Amino acid sequence: MKKIYHLSSCSTCQRIIKELQPLNDFVFQDIKSEFITTAQIEEMHGLSQNYEALFSKRAILYRERNLKERNLTENDFKALILEQYTFLKRPVIIVDNHIFIGNSKKVVAAAKKAIHQ
Repeated sequence: MKKIYHLSSCSTCQRIIKELQPLNDFVFQDIKSEFITTAQIEEMHGLSQNYEALFSKRAILYRERNLKERNLTENDFKALILEQYTFLKRPVIIVDNHIFIGNSKKVVAAAKKAIHQ
């Protein structure tokens, strides 16, 4: 499977997608207009082995809800991502059995290498 979960209104996501071109055979899912399903988040978890790795602590709602003050469990992270798309760290790039989460230079470079090898 080749898939990118992204936010079309996110300039960082768009920049990364451009940087990764060409993206032949990729499916793109804008998480704002096509919400993440339980099966999809469980598939991401199967590859990452960690819901917290998929969770964005930079989301505005994370601060607004004072979630930093709570001791969140893996089930909490999963439920929050399913509840609100902004809690998914973006982009999430899946290339076969590999997952690349977030927008750090190291992650993007690894994704690019996996895509174009």
